[in-house]
Amino acid sequence: MEGRVIAVARDGAHRFSKEVVEAITIITGLGVKGDAHAGTTVKHRSRVKVDPTQPNLRQVHLIHAELFDEVAAKGFTVAPADLGENITTQGIDLLALPRGTVLAVGESVRLEVTGLRNPCAQIETFQPGLLGAVLDKAPDGTLIRKSGIMSIVLAGGAVQAGDAIRVELPAPPFLPLERV
Repeated sequence: MEGRVIAVARDGAHRFSKEVVEAITIITGLGVKGDAHAGTTVKHRSRVKVDPTQPNLRQVHLIHAELFDEVAAKGFTVAPADLGENITTQGIDLLALPRGTVLAVGESVRLEVTGLRNPCAQIETFQPGLLGAVLDKAPDGTLIRKSGIMSIVLAGGAVQAGDAIRVELPAPPFLPLERV
């Protein structure tokens, strides 16, 4: 499975949306240089309140651009970085990847998929009704979270729009993604 990077973004403050930039630098073990969520321990404010010593499993956030088309069909306008992702992808079903998948991005970056982003109430502030559009129910009634995946950085480097993304699946058995 191969895809590509559509856009990259970062934000040094804890704002909902990030700023699309030409390129980002990803630092091994930390995340995106200059982004508020970079670090070895958790940076998401709600998780810091619970336990600031937790490992940061949310160093780099990825969203599939196909989600934008899906929510557009429901009347919403969403563009790269609007939902706070660092990397917007195309051509890979991110939500179907098993935990532990490695995404080789560009020349040198390697990201290990840790889990699903849990969409929060801030999405409703961004666009009322959007939270419901990024959630769904499976036939068995389980909640499907569509607002992207989270990863940790195994190897850093530069990433920009147009870079290839190669998927390296872990050894079976495949573990499903859970919210992190």
